[in-house]
Amino acid sequence: MLLRPLIAPALIVFFLIFAAASPLLAAAEAELAPNGNLETPNADSTWPADWGQVKSGGSWESEAGNHFIRLKSPEPGQMVMMYQELKLPPGTEALRLSWKQRVSDLKKGKNSWFDARIMLEFVDDQHQKLKPAPKPAATGKDTDGWEERQVEFLVPPGAYWLQFMPALFQVESGTFDLDDISLQSVDPAPLREEMDQRNKERLAKQTADAAKRRAKAQKTLDETGSLILNGSFEEKKGDLPLHWGKMSGAVRWESEADNTFLRIESQEPGKLAMLYRTYDIPEGTQALELIWKQRISNLKTGEMPWFDARIMLEFQGIDGKKLSGKPAPPYTSRNSNDWVEKSKTFLVPEDALTLIVMPSLFQVKSGTLDLDDIALRPADPTPLFAAAKLREEEAQMRNVPVEEPNRAKWPKMLKVVGNRVQDTDGNDVWLQGVNAGGLETLPQDKQPIKSAVVAIDEWHANCVRVPIKDEFWYGKSPYQKDGGKEYRETIDRIVNLAANRGAYVVLDLHRYRAPKQEHADFWKDCAKVYKNHPAVLFDLLNEPHGISWEVWRNGGFVGTKNGNDESAFLDDAEKKANQGFESIGMQAMVDAVRSTGAKNIVIAGGVFWCNDLTGIAEGYALEDPSGNGIMYSWHTYNWHTDWEKKVLPTAAKHPIFLGEVGADINKMDFIPAADQESPYTWVPDMLGFIQKHHIHWTGWCFHPRATPVMISDWKYTPTPFWGKFAKEALEGKQFELKRTR
Repeated sequence: MLLRPLIAPALIVFFLIFAAASPLLAAAEAELAPNGNLETPNADSTWPADWGQVKSGGSWESEAGNHFIRLKSPEPGQMVMMYQELKLPPGTEALRLSWKQRVSDLKKGKNSWFDARIMLEFVDDQHQKLKPAPKPAATGKDTDGWEERQVEFLVPPGAYWLQFMPALFQVESGTFDLDDISLQSVDPAPLREEMDQRNKERLAKQTADAAKRRAKAQKTLDETGSLILNGSFEEKKGDLPLHWGKMSGAVRWESEADNTFLRIESQEPGKLAMLYRTYDIPEGTQALELIWKQRISNLKTGEMPWFDARIMLEFQGIDGKKLSGKPAPPYTSRNSNDWVEKSKTFLVPEDALTLIVMPSLFQVKSGTLDLDDIALRPADPTPLFAAAKLREEEAQMRNVPVEEPNRAKWPKMLKVVGNRVQDTDGNDVWLQGVNAGGLETLPQDKQPIKSAVVAIDEWHANCVRVPIKDEFWYGKSPYQKDGGKEYRETIDRIVNLAANRGAYVVLDLHRYRAPKQEHADFWKDCAKVYKNHPAVLFDLLNEPHGISWEVWRNGGFVGTKNGNDESAFLDDAEKKANQGFESIGMQAMVDAVRSTGAKNIVIAGGVFWCNDLTGIAEGYALEDPSGNGIMYSWHTYNWHTDWEKKVLPTAAKHPIFLGEVGADINKMDFIPAADQESPYTWVPDMLGFIQKHHIHWTGWCFHPRATPVMISDWKYTPTPFWGKFAKEALEGKQFELKRTR
């Protein structure tokens, strides 16, 4: 009688201690799948309680008093799926899913994975998918009656729900019965050990296989000099090039005058036409060079700027997964008409085994891409490592801290007085500087912010011309999703940074040919933003050309462009947009700015790509009764002549703004080479001419890829043939004018 009360408390304490010490055991007893035996009905007794309905092909069945869920394919190819979210207790690290299934009359669909399967996904409390997901439990054939199945898997950190999705996945026919569904927490340790062991075995196999493949690639390279066998397509097996196999459709073989080559042809507008090839990489390869010949014809690019002819390149590791850091694809958006030799050199990631080469017509409207003499071989990585290091240094230098407006340091407002420019104190101001290029090409470009600061702080410029586009201002580029907000903020940062340094900014609408109403509308918007800002001038239209002085000033019809054409850098769409319209004329552009109340100086470029200002002195000067005056813009490069005739008569009455000037050691392909003078003789004379006649100027271009280049990199290293001379002139060096052109 006395033992019972003594023993009972001891047992209670023992079980409490055991339970506290065994949380996994307690967790394992918790059932996470409610109504797993599917016997409890919902409110209307048509489906088991707590389980999601099936839109089509699902039913709740009963046999000999046992209830189960049935998925049945109503028609070939239709997805039949039940969706259920099972909530996981906090801290769940591993799960065991068990169930009974019966599969009958199963005929798999078009793909091997179109079968009966249970798909599983993890999501967090915000319903964002988490990786890794368990492999689907798939069944590809009928079962012999009911069978029991179970799978165990680890749970990724942060998982809140397990998405349970049994399905007949686009099968031709079939019935998938499910019963006794159970989900329980289990000890993760054995699963982790098993996973680690599998990973070790997999890695060992992958490493051994990779070594064999690398050795084979090295042998191919030693024997042929290229990792691509028969890249000339001349070796044949029967009627087909050896090592390339049979192709059809968008990719095929062609022959011209006994030369065999690869042809990729767009067969449907907007549809990808591509060849896919993989090449293993020898051990120790740090860089590769891809060499090929190409010929492009009938190319019409697609809806996005990158829908063009390109060779996409990607790397795979020994596990077959794609690696990050893929090379930028070499691309072309214009016809070549004849064969052109091309090459691309790029670094190889240390863990790369395979290079994927995908020449393609990427969703173009039409086009033909011919390829020949394709070779792939190791390259010297030294210059590529140096370039990568330079890019890192440039990226570190690119950042410019945000500055609040400091109006005490802003320059004074400018006005035109005769042929001079003066500030509000009556002091003459001579605008000298550079073009901070980039925002006329890419709306997301932030480099011009740094360029403006370097031009002023390090190159001693007091003026920065910033080429911009109305299209980007309104956010109409495919690269923009914010209505132009970020683009306008970038421009505003440049203006503020320059103003805080006492310098001026010329906003250049970088459009061509002749003024349009849309250009005037842009200036009404832009002028409202920078109305009477003391640091801002408005360059109304970059380079008028192919029009008479009458049309230039007063407007009129702009027809087809004839004569010398310097618009080779424009694409076909831009060229087409620049003809066959009614121009409003430059006077209307001035009036548009003044209609906002903005008195800022406006700049009007002459005809013939801004290279000719003769008409201004001959009666076509613009009127500006309500503003601070007009400067006339001249653009000249090392193939233009008649400096005095085209400029000086106008310079006698009006201030001249040489908005673009420069010369490059590399010749322009759209100008006869013989007409392009060496920059080493041309530049000093031009700077001497500028200084002699007190011409305002901004050099083109403060960008290493916008020729004539003033800098060779984004560390702003001056080019010896142009940037060095310009920097010296901005620092005050005087140049002798030996002769004009």
